[in-house]
Amino acid sequence: MNKIAAGAVFSCALLGASITSAQTLTGPQKNAVRSASSYLSMQGFSRDGLIEQLSSPYGDSYDVADATRAVDSLSVDWNAQAARSAESYLNMMGFSCNGLIEQLSSDYGDKYTNSQATYGAQQAGAC
Repeated sequence: MNKIAAGAVFSCALLGASITSAQTLTGPQKNAVRSASSYLSMQGFSRDGLIEQLSSPYGDSYDVADATRAVDSLSVDWNAQAARSAESYLNMMGFSCNGLIEQLSSDYGDKYTNSQATYGAQQAGAC
């Protein structure tokens, strides 16, 4: 494993994530893994939100297929990410249980699944 992949594994391990198939990733996909790991070290992301961040022209501009492959190569606890995002929202302002779930699961919000958003809101104490 090269230093870059090893660094990504180390970063992800700190977040409860791991790379499941680094050997089969292309160069751009490995770079997207590094970017994804960096984003996950800063704040909570849903799977779809992270793919969007990586592939957006306002984000990293990776090809959607490369971003998707990179994110899917990580083993991430998306429920824990939802709880992390929920706590962030509650640190900024008040939310009702349903309002926070909506924010977390909205296509215009964080794009967590309804189940993940509910878990996150409950863990953060909004419900």
